[in-house]
Amino acid sequence: MARNTYKQDERLDEPFNFKHLLRAGVYIKKYAVKMIFALVISALGGAIGLLAPMLNQKALDDAIPNSNMRLLIILGIALAGTVVISVILTTIRSRIMIKVSQGIIYDIRKDIFAHLQKLSFQYYDDRPHGKILIRVVNYVNSVSDMLSNGLINVILEIFNLIFIVIFMFAVDVQLSLVVLCGVPVLAVFMLWIKNKQRKAWQAVSNKNSNLNAYLQENIVGARITQIFAREEYNAKVFEELSGDCRKTWMTAVRYNNLVWPGIDTISVIVRAAIFVFGMVVFSTAEGPAKTVGTIVAISSYASRFWQPIMNLGNIFNTFINNIAYLERIFQTLDEPVTVDDAENAGIMPEIKGNVEFKNVDFSYEEGKPVLKNVSFEVKPGQSVALVGPTGAGKSTIVSLISRFYNVNSGTVLIDGEDISKVTLHSLRSQMGIMLQDSFIFSGTIEDNIRYGKLDATEEEIRNAAKIVCADSFISAMEDGYKSEVRERGTTLSQGQKQLISFARTLISDPKILVLDEATSSIDVQTERALQTGLNNMMKGRTTFIIAHRLSTIKNCDIIMYIDDGGIVEAGTHEELLAKHGHYYHLYTAQMDEKGA
Repeated sequence: MARNTYKQDERLDEPFNFKHLLRAGVYIKKYAVKMIFALVISALGGAIGLLAPMLNQKALDDAIPNSNMRLLIILGIALAGTVVISVILTTIRSRIMIKVSQGIIYDIRKDIFAHLQKLSFQYYDDRPHGKILIRVVNYVNSVSDMLSNGLINVILEIFNLIFIVIFMFAVDVQLSLVVLCGVPVLAVFMLWIKNKQRKAWQAVSNKNSNLNAYLQENIVGARITQIFAREEYNAKVFEELSGDCRKTWMTAVRYNNLVWPGIDTISVIVRAAIFVFGMVVFSTAEGPAKTVGTIVAISSYASRFWQPIMNLGNIFNTFINNIAYLERIFQTLDEPVTVDDAENAGIMPEIKGNVEFKNVDFSYEEGKPVLKNVSFEVKPGQSVALVGPTGAGKSTIVSLISRFYNVNSGTVLIDGEDISKVTLHSLRSQMGIMLQDSFIFSGTIEDNIRYGKLDATEEEIRNAAKIVCADSFISAMEDGYKSEVRERGTTLSQGQKQLISFARTLISDPKILVLDEATSSIDVQTERALQTGLNNMMKGRTTFIIAHRLSTIKNCDIIMYIDDGGIVEAGTHEELLAKHGHYYHLYTAQMDEKGA
């Protein structure tokens, strides 16, 4: 079932796809005006900063040799002015881009979360939740800066290069050509290292994802770990996964660290060549052809020329690092919503409660059928109990009624309507479903019950709690219905969590009620009191009950024994006992155990 467990890396063979950046344009477009403004002021600041070498050249070749103090002071003030203006413009740009970056994070996270809400149960069944979580949090944080500052910086550094070349050629053409001779060498170097970097950072992404998946799984299962004294073993597994993260990180950083020294080495060689050519190669009988001011200015521009190239190299590293994350984000957004509203889906009319399965086949995995050619019909208001061995398909049947999964073949009808042709909201909003996992959200008890009906009044919440026998223990708490509960309801007993979940299910006044092991964690005394409330709630509602305590379903209108992918027996409690079949043996076995 599970794909991409913490032991399995995600795919590494996706090619570098520039289309991912183009696709990300939808998030950039919204902030285009702010980004263009930031780009303009950054370019202006950069252009002003490039005046400095020319001011230095003027000082070295004119003001200082001629002892022109007035000119030297003016040049000094102008130089200081370029620095101040550049700092001011850079500060403005930084503030704008922080807002843009946070806006992009918000937009991507909102889209991913909205998409995750639509994905079927199958998606969550098939992958560790930790690997989903890391995409929503870590990966989005990483790519946001690339999509905001990264793109701005690419354009800005290209502009800087163009301005530097223009200023450099304005000072001296020959020495400028010497500087440009290093570009082909750099191009060969960058092409060589590109693919190695990308694969290395994809490996880092995968190992971090594995580590996050294992960590999330162990946090959720911390109690089980301690119950079975697995701390040492789990620590060793975590150590191995952490070691994989460290090894892949070190490999990736090793490639990263080759970029800057490579560019810096080329830069040093070029600057040395400037002095050699300026002082020796281009010299004449009268002496060096280039003045000291010219050589210093070109050397300064050469240093500045390689700086944007080094910056582009760092940006390139960032792009390489984050393109894998962007791929993972788009993989999540591209995950097909297999259970969704059909084209031109209609609104489910008010449900009366007739439920029919017609030749339904279903499997979670191809080639492993769970239900085979299942057919039955339940009349409005009838109560139906599903019994049978574990894994027979009882929970699957009730999940298909709510269309949490699509059937492989056949049809599920409610009041004659094919549920695959109506909107999910109009279907599920009329159903009350309580699954085996009594999940409690962090917040107040009142908020947890209101989850089933957001506009419920305090009176409605209290009435629902009274029906399921939860009011007494809730009222006894210090803050009553305002009492705070922790994530997954860790401060509550299992029975209390189940009663609160039941109140949450009932408060929406469902037309079809599904109870999957609804009373499994409730003590016998509470169960008896609850049964009276349930009987009242079940009146006029079609109810499906899955229960292993057969004493709780004796009064159901229909009892179906599910096994081997189908309905083996069906009838009332008395009818099935009279048959002396599967249900009879299951029931008598339970009674014998109680007697023992």
